[in-house]
Amino acid sequence: METHKRIFGFKIIFFISIFILLNECLKCSSFGVMDDGRWDTTVEEVDNHLPSSSSQGVSELNDVEEDEWEMVAKKGNQFVINGQPFYVNGFNTYWLMVFAADQSTRGKVTEVFQQASSVGLTVCRTWAFNDGQWRALQKSPGVYDEDVFKLALDFVVSEAKKYKIRLILSLTNNWDAYGGKAQYVKWGKATGLNLTSDDDFFSHPTLRSYYKAHVKAVLNRVNTLTNITYKDDPTIFAWELMNEPRCTSDPSGDKLQSWITDMAVYVKSMDAKHLLEIGLEGFYGPSAPDRAQFNPNSYATQVGTDFIRNHQVLGVDFASVHIYADSWISQTISDSHIEFIKSWMEAHIEDAERYLGMPVVFTEFGVSSKGPWLQLIIP
Repeated sequence: METHKRIFGFKIIFFISIFILLNECLKCSSFGVMDDGRWDTTVEEVDNHLPSSSSQGVSELNDVEEDEWEMVAKKGNQFVINGQPFYVNGFNTYWLMVFAADQSTRGKVTEVFQQASSVGLTVCRTWAFNDGQWRALQKSPGVYDEDVFKLALDFVVSEAKKYKIRLILSLTNNWDAYGGKAQYVKWGKATGLNLTSDDDFFSHPTLRSYYKAHVKAVLNRVNTLTNITYKDDPTIFAWELMNEPRCTSDPSGDKLQSWITDMAVYVKSMDAKHLLEIGLEGFYGPSAPDRAQFNPNSYATQVGTDFIRNHQVLGVDFASVHIYADSWISQTISDSHIEFIKSWMEAHIEDAERYLGMPVVFTEFGVSSKGPWLQLIIP
């Protein structure tokens, strides 16, 4: 109970997967990024995890006046709409765009939004990228599959609006799933660039230009179903620069810091209306050695991220944190996981309040379905 008081006192809102909410809490976390960075949820698994259909709340949603659907902003440590507090009840569903691209699975997208709204969820975090892979949105740098744009991403945004779910849209991936920085490096190598590491994504000017072109294409996209430009659409809660960025080739953090600074300014130059976040996991780096004690392991200080420093970049509006204790510490769940999660949360809440002056959202957490686990009971 004391933890809940602390959270609401700081106006910190959890992002909870719809699967976790509706299916025995921690059993269903395979859609979160595990330590190998791969996604393993199949169509059948998603179907099994979906609760029974309900139309509760749909008629009420349709009655909401359009002028009430305005941009979410922030005021200090608080999200606001028209100056009034906005509280996030959210979930992660990375696969929406890929499912929407196929007529046989498209209904899952509507079903998820329908069920989410019926239990009071208000924000969904999902991908606005699929680079060079199956059902790719971006087939090559700056070249898009219009059918995927129209049938997939446009549809996801329009369905979210229909059910009054706001979206955090992530613009690329640190991991190989759905392309990500590895795909950008492959594209660069195909043109003859001398690239030696996937981390060249963060520093090579050509690869930076590829990413910026993708940002421009998405932000300036006019939704074919709503006729609203993405950068003007209140349905979008925030842009996320990257899912779980890491730059292990530069533990100092300078390379990633430079990329974040460049991209935050670039996004805001095109869209000053929407909120922006980085997509970090929350690891402490060299700029805050006294906070490294809260990291899950010593390796976390060597991945090139720096929670406080990264979030002090101009244009970043709120902080993100992920929690995967069984991937970061050990697969056998024990009291040590609970102690870690408590200190991890409290440290980031304090930092957001004291040093950053911004909201912090715990945008991913879960337990791997692959490894051994015990039932976790939170008192």
